[in-house]
Amino acid sequence: MNKNDPIAVFDSGVGGISVLKELMKLLPNENYIYLGDSKNAPYGTKSAEEIIKLSNDDVTFLLEKGAKAIVIACNTATSVAAKGLREKYPDIPIIGIEPAVKPAVLYKIHPTVIVMATPLTLKQDKFDELARKYDNDANIIALPCPDLVKYIERGIVEGPELDKHLEELFSPFRYLKVDSVVLGCTHYPHIKEAVNKAFGYRATIFDGGSGTARETKRRLEEKGLLNDSAQKGELRMFNTLGTQEIMDLSYFLLNR
Repeated sequence: MNKNDPIAVFDSGVGGISVLKELMKLLPNENYIYLGDSKNAPYGTKSAEEIIKLSNDDVTFLLEKGAKAIVIACNTATSVAAKGLREKYPDIPIIGIEPAVKPAVLYKIHPTVIVMATPLTLKQDKFDELARKYDNDANIIALPCPDLVKYIERGIVEGPELDKHLEELFSPFRYLKVDSVVLGCTHYPHIKEAVNKAFGYRATIFDGGSGTARETKRRLEEKGLLNDSAQKGELRMFNTLGTQEIMDLSYFLLNR
């Protein structure tokens, strides 16, 4: 590994591009590789065993491309596979992401916080521990969103079809005063405006992308691996689906 090697980012599809954008904003001189596994999206409805295998395949691909660090830009893969990956590759900085529950809880005195995430993320012990930690400070409501990733993978990030789906998703909370909404999947920041609209702009939206970018910077500094080039870095984008449509969508979301 050397300083000029790329930071690698992977996700179950195009969702992790929301994290990639935060990384590129904070560390513009770094080189990046992005891998979206849209062929197997979504991860959040698969078994833990499947996610571990897919995540290992993703990391193998990225290390073969020369990655100096791995960012798991997927809440589900972080919950299920990060521990095993760190044990397998102890010399590689491996940075995960988790739902931004803490800032959402601290935003107000005893707020009502809805955490949107994939079903598997919400079933993991890691999320239970996170939610229990703030039991006395907030009313935390876990909201499984099994179909939302599919909309975003199809490029539906706004419009009546998505609005209708979100209205149905949020209908049980229509008369509840919601203070904060946590986007607990990296796909969801791509539809932040639609989520905001569905709550009538009455809730503050949180996601974990910027925190993951800051943690990546800290880990690279710790290892002496920050790129000290004065030039803007390069990006290589890959997707397992391999179609022009998915690559067009990837760059659309990156530049949106």
